[in-house]
Amino acid sequence: MTAHTTPAGPAAGPRAARRRLIRELLLVAGFFTVYKAGRLLSTDRTAEAFRNADRIWDAERALHLPGEGAVQRLLLHGDALVTTANTYYAGVHFPATALFLIWLYVRRPAHYLWTRRVLAVLTGAALVLHLACPLAPPRMLPAARLVDTGQVYGPTVYRAAPDTDTLANQFAAMPSLHFGWALMLAIGMIVATRGRKGGKGSPWRLLWLLHPLVTLLVIVGTANHYWLDAIVAAVLLGIALLLVPRPRAGDRDGTHAGTGTDMDAGTATDDGAEGAVPAFPRQKSAVAAVGAGK
Repeated sequence: MTAHTTPAGPAAGPRAARRRLIRELLLVAGFFTVYKAGRLLSTDRTAEAFRNADRIWDAERALHLPGEGAVQRLLLHGDALVTTANTYYAGVHFPATALFLIWLYVRRPAHYLWTRRVLAVLTGAALVLHLACPLAPPRMLPAARLVDTGQVYGPTVYRAAPDTDTLANQFAAMPSLHFGWALMLAIGMIVATRGRKGGKGSPWRLLWLLHPLVTLLVIVGTANHYWLDAIVAAVLLGIALLLVPRPRAGDRDGTHAGTGTDMDAGTATDDGAEGAVPAFPRQKSAVAAVGAGK
């Protein structure tokens, strides 16, 4: 073991872990605050948002994309179904993403850093588009003839009058971060749960793709987004994934993350058997990896 991996003192580890955790929480909270504040800058551009909505609607018809109404008609077959879709839209987006990041932070620190950076690039690009191209969602567009399921059936996260909504920018439909974040959650979980040394891992992990699929049907069926909102989000995510280097095959628990920290003694075995990794050393290594790879 080299000298720089030796703890400075018995309390150095816990103190460093707390500092890194606090820094991560402040970083994520600060980025989210900037994003929310930036989105609200375009709330008074109503006329432009509706002009852009007409263009998007015409573009989708020119591209022969299926009408959003086809999905909504399926949801409207029963009150329970449409209410479930509204609840999924309102209640799953942020909690699912938060739990995803927390799990990565504790169990896959190298993948946490990668995911955090990808989400930051995606969300930053989305903010630029929200400011440059305000867009009214299809539930507001007369030509779409769609039901605002949130207002009619509930629950909803939006006020009935967009101009009076001080908590959300209802003219920031493109791209859909509901779909972009859901797709990154699925990709992140599939990558983070692959087998050791580049192995394929269990095929069951592909079921994570159900989350973005359900999210896509929900955001379209509730008339909160156009198909193109999801397509643009997927393209931006693809660009972000190309820009941010992915963790290497051995970077499952942060011990090979290349983040400037070496493996703690006894945290992993040569055969990569996860069951041989004690819980406490794993978490100690995790916060060290996150702290060194900011």
